[in-house]
Amino acid sequence: MMINIPDRSTFENAYADKAPWDIAGPQPAYVAIAGQITGSILDAGCGTGENALFFANGGHKVTGIDYLEEPIRRAKQKAAERRVPVNFLVMDALALATLPETFDSVIDSGLFHVFSDEDRKKYVAGLASVLKPSGRLYLMCFSDEEPGVVGPRRISKADLQAAFRDHWQIESVQPTHFEVIPAFSHVFTAGGPKAWFVIVKRIELGL
Repeated sequence: MMINIPDRSTFENAYADKAPWDIAGPQPAYVAIAGQITGSILDAGCGTGENALFFANGGHKVTGIDYLEEPIRRAKQKAAERRVPVNFLVMDALALATLPETFDSVIDSGLFHVFSDEDRKKYVAGLASVLKPSGRLYLMCFSDEEPGVVGPRRISKADLQAAFRDHWQIESVQPTHFEVIPAFSHVFTAGGPKAWFVIVKRIELGL
């Protein structure tokens, strides 16, 4: 089966208009578990920053990265207007190992599922380099239970187990859904495309 992996132009075109995932606020799934997320946070693939701003407003030290300049420009503008301190950077998530900082927590809302198999391995290795031992990744990705082919590739529980097999411990995989803007609500399952919300703990090497 051929898997369609979106390229840079796909996301540039999305942000030239209104990206389906660019809702006016954080994803509800993150709001629901906000009390569980502790310490400093990296938002990998932060887009225009709503999740990052939400957690920063709650008192966390937050860094948000995205590899496109336009969403980071918008994120910085929001941060300035709301007077919420977030360190927003234009950065490729496949280069996480170059970040000169480690974090207590990482959030990933809709990034993991865009990668090819090989890039997924690079990304997970990069996550291990920026997440402190015993830190947790809070990952939200398209589920293989979402019908159709519109949107990113679907992720199965087996895919998640394979990706986080070494030096990680998957603590939970729960069904949820992405909220999307109204213009795309008819494209996906009612209530938003089905997703997995995954909590993964980084295991210190040697343990």
